[in-house]
Amino acid sequence: MSRKPLILVTNDDGITAPGIRHLIQIMNTIGDVVVVAPDRPQSGMGHAITLSENLYCDPVVIDQYSDIEEYSCSGTPVDCVKIGTQQILVRQPDLLVSGINHGSNASINVIYSGTMSAAVEAGIEGIPAIGFSLLDYSMEADFKPSTKFVKRIAMEVLEKGLPPRTVLNVNIPIAKKSSDIKGIKICRQAQAKWQEQFDKRSNPQGRDYYWLSGEFVNQDNGENTDVEALENNYVSVVPIQFDLTAHTALEELKKWDLDA
Repeated sequence: MSRKPLILVTNDDGITAPGIRHLIQIMNTIGDVVVVAPDRPQSGMGHAITLSENLYCDPVVIDQYSDIEEYSCSGTPVDCVKIGTQQILVRQPDLLVSGINHGSNASINVIYSGTMSAAVEAGIEGIPAIGFSLLDYSMEADFKPSTKFVKRIAMEVLEKGLPPRTVLNVNIPIAKKSSDIKGIKICRQAQAKWQEQFDKRSNPQGRDYYWLSGEFVNQDNGENTDVEALENNYVSVVPIQFDLTAHTALEELKKWDLDA
């Protein structure tokens, strides 16, 4: 490259979350970084956008001695990508990175993930995009062991690009040091679901409310899945497409008698 790549950074845990602060540091060693991220946690927002409320996006200084351009957005992760690319950046970024998420976005979690929806939104616009997640949900999670893997994957995407209409879902196992992680595996998404339940409670005024909880159930006994890779201390890389057509079902459905 004749110039430093322009990298847009976002997340769904909020602009001050440790995961995005670590991701910003990594990307700052690769290119020119601009951050547009939610002003508060937006986990589980999926591909939601703001339509019925005012959308604010204000410049902020998070790290006193940093010269990185940062904006705190009142909207969702997808809002951040839209406003970042259409209102803030002077040109299309060479790469969008989202994360590093506090918690897994492997398997079916990708459907609900604000982290991955931000990456998908960038992909829709033709921007190479990666969503990074660490399997540790704690705000005290140690992101340092992930550093070399995050940088390696980002550099590969910058150098080689991605197939059309494809983004990457990268999940990283918990490790005390980088050598505990065995390597990187290109995987498929495991077939799984959440077995959910609602805890019904009442507030002091007697009005019922519900608290969602659940258990992750892996229904996939096959090989080369992201869940298997992570269980064996590999970083999982799953190429995600946003064409939701079930192409394998097209011919079967064409056999239906749909004539009026």
